[in-house]
Amino acid sequence: MNLSDSQTGGSLPRRVSAMEAVLSHLRSAIERGDYAIGEKLPSEAELCRRLEVSRPVLREALRALQVMGLTASRTGKGTFVLAHTVEDPTFGDYVASDLLEVRRHVEIPVAGYAALRRTPENLDHLAHLLDRMERETDTTAWVAMDTLFHLTVAEAAQNPVFRRVIEEIRDALARQSAFLNELGGRREQSNREHRAIVEALIDRSEHDAVEAMSHHLDRVETTLTDIVRTPRTDTPTQTPTDSTAPSPSEGGPQA
Repeated sequence: MNLSDSQTGGSLPRRVSAMEAVLSHLRSAIERGDYAIGEKLPSEAELCRRLEVSRPVLREALRALQVMGLTASRTGKGTFVLAHTVEDPTFGDYVASDLLEVRRHVEIPVAGYAALRRTPENLDHLAHLLDRMERETDTTAWVAMDTLFHLTVAEAAQNPVFRRVIEEIRDALARQSAFLNELGGRREQSNREHRAIVEALIDRSEHDAVEAMSHHLDRVETTLTDIVRTPRTDTPTQTPTDSTAPSPSEGGPQA
């Protein structure tokens, strides 16, 4: 199959990376029941040989399977199947549903407080951060700035408890951001949503800030749900290879 094209209804196809192709292939095999619960997946060396991909690509796909709750890695023993269906992805110490519930109850009102209380220094910091994020092409660097953005909005609310809460979930936020970046085509859209939040803060509009943050979290939830509910492909027509990864000029997965 042409693993570089992912059809999404009437919208333009998004380039699919080698990691996504490998993940889709392995996820389909697990969901079909090709591997029983408790069964060990083939070794990394064997999977790399079968799928004709590099070890870094394979390991990224295996990490994504673990986030989805389909597998677990046991040091020195390999990767084992835990489930045949995706339930609730886990990011660090927290499952996605718990993380999103807390984010809605904290970050939405925080955005409103930030609109009323932000200082010129807060706005300067956010504007600089947005500019850097919109120019950034490295996924790891962008993810780090994504979590920093949410911390900075919390700081603008002028309540140290809010910042402490975001600090507590910072690792989970980063893991979720990386996951959505790799699989959900979210980065450019996130940049636009972040800018809408900052514009509301500049305008001192509590209403617009609350709406912008709410919309941002809605899109996070929708993208995550789409990834989790993606139907499996029963009969792939081509084995994924590293050559399926898009070139820089073609554009890679974004979040």
